[in-house]
Amino acid sequence: MDFGLKGKRALVLGGSRGLGAAITQALREEGVTVLAASRSGEYKVDLADPASVTALIERVKAGGGVDILVNNSGGPKAGPAQGQASTDWQAAFNAMAASLYAITDAMLPGMIDRKFGRIITVGSSGVEAPIAGLALSNAIRGAVAGWSKTLAGEVAKHGITVNMVLPGRIDTDRVRELDEGKAGRTGTSVEAVQEASRNEIPAGRYGRPEEFGAVVAFLASQQASYVTGSMLRIDGGMIKGL
Repeated sequence: MDFGLKGKRALVLGGSRGLGAAITQALREEGVTVLAASRSGEYKVDLADPASVTALIERVKAGGGVDILVNNSGGPKAGPAQGQASTDWQAAFNAMAASLYAITDAMLPGMIDRKFGRIITVGSSGVEAPIAGLALSNAIRGAVAGWSKTLAGEVAKHGITVNMVLPGRIDTDRVRELDEGKAGRTGTSVEAVQEASRNEIPAGRYGRPEEFGAVVAFLASQQASYVTGSMLRIDGGMIKGL
């Protein structure tokens, strides 16, 4: 299927590895010019640094803006809700929420002018079923979900869709790090942790990054123009809620 995206421009945050790299590849296969932003890529950004975020915004706007924005921030450190320092909460919010809000606001005027835009934010299954030991992520991604839904209602009349994608256990470096951390905390092997996780997933396996990227590419497509304000799980059936 032709998604009608040839000639479009996209900015993918965290686009050099993991889910971001898979999204970048999927969009490029559809003929999209992708600006992959990361700490080490050609388009450099540190989402925890406001000055770095401002520099990225200025560079992208100077190039004409983008039609598709993929908000993909890294996850914060693991830990419980109790005992988190206020500085840790603030740092995580700045990196995972405030920076995304600022970049999105900066890209919206161009999308409004062109009467086309796709804003897709990568969240976590923890938005719907909080994950034990990931309090910072659960809380802040929940705030991002509220922002995304609100924004969707504001910009739909301009031909702009705003959606979230919620990955379950996708086989990326981040998930491997979490598995290794859990193994260390519980005194078990990484293989045992992964096996226990697979047993909780009806599909019986971790997802592949390219499967995730394909869903994001569809949400960016012309065909998905009536899908907005949604949160789409890509989790192999892991989340049991309706």
